Amino acid sequence: KIFQAIVSCIGGDGTIYIIPKSSETALNNLMTEIQSTFKGLGLLIPYCWKKGEACVVRGSDTKWYRGQVVEVCGSTLRVQYIDRGYIESIPQCHLYPTTFYTGIPPFCIPCQLYKTLPIGNFWQQDAVGCLQELLTNEEVEIRVEKLPDNPWDKLPISLYFGGISLSSFMAHQKYCVAEDCQDIQKLGLLAGDACVSPSYMSPPLPVPGDPFPVRVTHLVSPKEVYICLDPSENLTQQFAPEGTASSDLESLDEALKWCNKIVESLPLLTNFEKELPCLAEYVDGLWYRAKLLSIIQLVPVQILVQFVDYGTYLVAPTNRLRRIPYCLLKYPAQAVRVLLAGFKPASDDTNMKRIPYSPEWSLNALWAMVDCVEGKRLSACILTLSPEVTISLYGDDRNLVHLKLIEMGLAELDE
Repeated sequence: KIFQAIVSCIGGDGTIYIIPKSSETALNNLMTEIQSTFKGLGLLIPYCWKKGEACVVRGSDTKWYRGQVVEVCGSTLRVQYIDRGYIESIPQCHLYPTTFYTGIPPFCIPCQLYKTLPIGNFWQQDAVGCLQELLTNEEVEIRVEKLPDNPWDKLPISLYFGGISLSSFMAHQKYCVAEDCQDIQKLGLLAGDACVSPSYMSPPLPVPGDPFPVRVTHLVSPKEVYICLDPSENLTQQFAPEGTASSDLESLDEALKWCNKIVESLPLLTNFEKELPCLAEYVDGLWYRAKLLSIIQLVPVQILVQFVDYGTYLVAPTNRLRRIPYCLLKYPAQAVRVLLAGFKPASDDTNMKRIPYSPEWSLNALWAMVDCVEGKRLSACILTLSPEVTISLYGDDRNLVHLKLIEMGLAELDE
């Protein structure tokens, strides 16, 4: 069985405690009922606690939780939160013995990675720390590999985050040996190690003639821009080919979030082949999908890259480039380079400041086009797909965006 779950806790021995997403509503309802039943402080009179005894625990957030005593240590007790998994030392005044709710099974499930052997036969402290930092309170995909003979034993699972197998990742970090680690080479993360260099898929485009909502993510010149289909609009679903729904973009965002969490474990880029996919760190400190364009400088090495989901460029040192997990290559590049139809540079534009790489256009024309498209709800219609994708681009007022530049004398109609 495969299902989504929240990792509630990583035990000190590496046990992974999960709460199935399908159980969240029932757990929330139970928590609400517990809060209405138990109010005030814990038990303030002497009480002889026993190991295994059911109780409710007043947590640091002042909420009551179901618990079970796992060890009696004088004035404090080691108690496990049975619906969360974690164990804490709790003063007796924050506990209350109860037989309420004992007929309801725990909502969290203790799990262990299937056919995964920790180095030294138990999870070392640094490995447990890695699991805690990576997984706690995160949503993951769980695949149940087999049912334990004893229902109270740990459930053997395979766990996936952002399309990456946890067993593969931990084996790659040399924390364990994964006996059945078929995708260790995919984790290989290692686009560029294979004999055939990987590449990004081109994004699917709507049928020419049909309007569709877009965002402009980067401008090269008033005539040349990069667009992304806007998943927030229902029109995308209507006109985009099958398989390009907004859920795909959400999956890409989720995979990138995970890759940002493990980025320090990804090898630095050592192959600088043109068009090679990679992860690159942007000025906001986050890592995004990119491809190599050229080496700009040799000492120190500076690489020109393009972010394939936005169209923007960056010159980066090698320490800001890392190998990309293969799981990020299954999503098409989101940004599409297009030419805008219907206008050309004004022949009488006397502005002296020109775009250095496109001198037929003035900088004033570029900034005017930025004002026309930045943060705007736009729509497009494809006119031609070859030799280059050419579109008509419309503003939220349904008028062609370039009409503003013509009014300002920065462009003229091109029949």
